[in-house]
Amino acid sequence: MTPHNELRLLPWSGPDGKPCFLSADDNAGYLSRLADNTESVQLGLGLELLDHALEVLSDEHADPHELRLLVTDLAGSLRDAVRVATSRGHRLAMSAPSSSKEHSKPPRWPAASN
Repeated sequence: MTPHNELRLLPWSGPDGKPCFLSADDNAGYLSRLADNTESVQLGLGLELLDHALEVLSDEHADPHELRLLVTDLAGSLRDAVRVATSRGHRLAMSAPSSSKEHSKPPRWPAASN
């Protein structure tokens, strides 16, 4: 078993909506692979939804019901993406050397273009 601080946040919630975690010595085990595949599917669906959102938003006459449905879907996709990023960020932090000055500064992201 892995130490408590090395639990992996899984890309799904339990029946009560609480996060699920995996404690495993082997990152190539069945549940780890299932989580990797689920994350990949979630991110892929998010990209498809983003393309759809751009199409809908370009339509000046988009139906308010369609916009509401789109926002609901985008919120779910964003929740999934944040969970994947959180999980991967924790795993990167565990594998990064703790004494490296290079990792002490947060990354600088390019400005978004409109």
